[in-house]
Amino acid sequence: MRVILAEDSVLLRAGLTKLLTDGGFDVVDAVGDGEELLRSVAEHGPDLVVVDVRMPPTHTDEGIRAALAIRRLRPDIAILVLSQYVEERYATDLLSAATSSVGYLLKDRVARVGDFLDALRRVAAGGTALDPEVVTQLMVRRRPDPRSRLTPRELEVLRLMAEGRSNNGIVDALGVSHSAVEKYVGNIFAKLDLPPTDTDHRRVLAVLKYLGDGRPS
Repeated sequence: MRVILAEDSVLLRAGLTKLLTDGGFDVVDAVGDGEELLRSVAEHGPDLVVVDVRMPPTHTDEGIRAALAIRRLRPDIAILVLSQYVEERYATDLLSAATSSVGYLLKDRVARVGDFLDALRRVAAGGTALDPEVVTQLMVRRRPDPRSRLTPRELEVLRLMAEGRSNNGIVDALGVSHSAVEKYVGNIFAKLDLPPTDTDHRRVLAVLKYLGDGRPS
């Protein structure tokens, strides 16, 4: 799997490059700003881009703007955005552009190497990976709030689905049966007026689309 990494911190860029390489990824380039990233994507055509939200010259939104440009020009390229803090507006922008092959994680999650590599593989395979804190803020900020229709357990299942968990993952996280999870999922989609789908993957994407359609109040 061919990856381009965009991170302005030299030390973090080197550390991420080693982490990804040791994890079986082929890091074809590692760059330090948004313009370099766009040029590198045009040259290498990677499978996955990992990009920091804030990069030179202003250290505001160069990374996310580059990610959105890549999404418009090359929707086949998976994108995982890393951020120091929860940038709700940027997460919303990214999810509004697409709800598949996309991830948004806080940099603290990188320390959990196994989970981080799993998130990369999931995004590269067409799935999603959202930081739990991002999911929480997106859900809280929706208005009007259809979550009022959901039970506390259904809300918990929705949060896990939005993070990118499969039904098996939800079973493991909550310690409940597969049939219970299927029932919760069915209730969630019925209460949120989301159309039925046949696979866990599509159900997760539908929930993420729902969350991504929200806007800050």
